Amino acid sequence: MRVQLLALAAAGAALLAPATPSTAHPPKEPRSRQERPAEDAVQAADLLAKLRDCTPVSSGRYRTDAGRPRTIPVCGTRDAVFWTADMDIDCDGRPGRRCNRRADPYFAASTAFQTSDGRHLNAERLPYVVVPVPSRIWDYREHGVRGGSVAAVIHRGRVQYAVVGDTGPREVIGEASYAAARALGIPPDPLSGGTDSGVTYIIFKDSQVSPLGSHAAAVAEGERLARRFVDGG
Repeated sequence: MRVQLLALAAAGAALLAPATPSTAHPPKEPRSRQERPAEDAVQAADLLAKLRDCTPVSSGRYRTDAGRPRTIPVCGTRDAVFWTADMDIDCDGRPGRRCNRRADPYFAASTAFQTSDGRHLNAERLPYVVVPVPSRIWDYREHGVRGGSVAAVIHRGRVQYAVVGDTGPREVIGEASYAAARALGIPPDPLSGGTDSGVTYIIFKDSQVSPLGSHAAAVAEGERLARRFVDGG
């Protein structure tokens, strides 16, 4: 009888007690913008699907390094030029902790293109790609490419937006800045870093980042152009 009375008392107390939310499954807090999945971001697979066919726009092929066979054509579409090659590390431009004459015996304190205020680019901080100097093989200027053009660089499922920031040897292709390599998970050391293959470079024709030294501007414009490229608009 005592057990029944105690049970009834407990039940009555439960009915009179104010309702409180359960703590077993607390309501989820809305995630911040940074934590939300970038559902609208263009994926590497989306971009690569648009590059399955190569229509060469170069008159010949490039080497990935001096002394290697000529195997890399520059391909073109209505809106972009592209190639798939290796990645050598460009550390040129304003010297820093990682890019300087001590770290890189081939270091040059200048880049072919400069920021809006006339300073040379910072390879440690700004993701940029390198195009070969104009030659009979290919002249980038004739295909809507210039300093500050927007690029998308793809490696192992990652997409990194960058700018055209420097020029390289006339017969070699496949090079990007220290910052571009690091962002893609590629070892960025100018002497021992880089990767031998599997990097796709896309440059959007007649595009321009302003100011040239702003990576945020390159990302914003890159995302817009990549979406347009994938959607075929």
